[in-house]
Amino acid sequence: MTSTTAPLVEQFRFGLAAPICLTWELTYACNLSCVHCLSSSGRRDPGELSTAECKRVIDELERMQVFYVNIGGGEPTVRPDFWELVDYATAHHVGVKFSTNGLRITTEVAAKLAGSDYIDVQISLDGATAEVNDAVRGRGSFNMAMRAMQNLAAAGFAGFKISVVMTRHNVSQLDAFKAIADSFGAQLRITRLRPSGRGADVWDELHPTAGQQRELYDWLVAHGENVLTGDSFFHLAGYGQELPGLNMCGAGRVVCLIDPVGDVYACPFAIHDAFLAGNVRGQGGFAEVWRNSELFADLRRPQSGGACTSCSAFDACQGGCMAAKFFTGLPLDGPDPECVRGFGEAALAAANAGAAPRPAGDHSHRVGPRPGQPSRARQPVPVSIGSRPGHPPVSAGLVAAPASMAAAGPGADRRSVPDRACDQSPLAGFTPSAGLDPPTALTQQAGR
Repeated sequence: MTSTTAPLVEQFRFGLAAPICLTWELTYACNLSCVHCLSSSGRRDPGELSTAECKRVIDELERMQVFYVNIGGGEPTVRPDFWELVDYATAHHVGVKFSTNGLRITTEVAAKLAGSDYIDVQISLDGATAEVNDAVRGRGSFNMAMRAMQNLAAAGFAGFKISVVMTRHNVSQLDAFKAIADSFGAQLRITRLRPSGRGADVWDELHPTAGQQRELYDWLVAHGENVLTGDSFFHLAGYGQELPGLNMCGAGRVVCLIDPVGDVYACPFAIHDAFLAGNVRGQGGFAEVWRNSELFADLRRPQSGGACTSCSAFDACQGGCMAAKFFTGLPLDGPDPECVRGFGEAALAAANAGAAPRPAGDHSHRVGPRPGQPSRARQPVPVSIGSRPGHPPVSAGLVAAPASMAAAGPGADRRSVPDRACDQSPLAGFTPSAGLDPPTALTQQAGR
């Protein structure tokens, strides 16, 4: 008697006992205010997981045999316990890849990173020139990222990642991005712009045009074997040829997100109550959420492609990105808003734009309601800061303004008192090296 095993991708569609990897945002604190930030980061949330709680999560991940975590934020390195948590994770057989804007990648830090076999680094860069990059990420951010890459390369850190969110202003720079990566012995990683977080406010003006989508697809066909994509462009497979990668939505099946307060979402780009599965502070911790949440169980059932199943491209594109559809007001069983056959564009034209769901939570430096709501503040937030105990005032002059307490998720208790210095400032205890002009939304017009 013989048995057949379903292809690996088919097994992934019905979920795994543990995620292959997960994204873990350690803090909302950030020195930048990127206009497309998927988590609307800037100010620290007072309910963020403590050091001890983070270590308990890492212990769970070790027991579940999670291969590695993608650590982000906010800017994760501004947590004073960041290196302690990284060391704890690697000591407990959980590899770490962390994303950073480069703020704290000094020569000393680069040397430490180069000496580890279990840590990977991803530098965010959204323009191959300062003009393009800084319009999205903030004044001085291009030079800061380049300095971090220079430090990593000089320390002998081979193969670190350069992560680029594709917009209509940088698609033409793909070759230049690849040249930058090659010059540092790094690997280029490009990802899709989603209408998530602050990205919902700028998606209409920043997402690539239909012609640029085709340009991007052709470039990936030619260079995709040497470029990482995070499986975010499977909607482009509708052009005819599948791109390297899973070519599927892994939300709740093989990936998920833990946010800074411990909420677990199906996807890093779907931060909304509709995709909230539970909280790591609840009974049973993360493992209980992953294995038994109703949301994840539903996502792991066979999914209907709706109207898309009649399209000849459906088997390749699988209907596209769940988060992109949700935050543009399209049904989850409808076409992707960037459908290469044009069906998404038609669906958007017929949709009520004002009815599109808003991303949950906003920790931006700026204050005031989002677009479509009255009296939105579009200027920097004037703030002041006291000294961290035992340390002089922060020389950069930045502070995380007090954040309102978000509504608790399932099993969550967010009333605990924060135990780390970034309670007062995302740059607490950090003095920029000579000549470094750290970019921040507090010195630029919000929404630039």
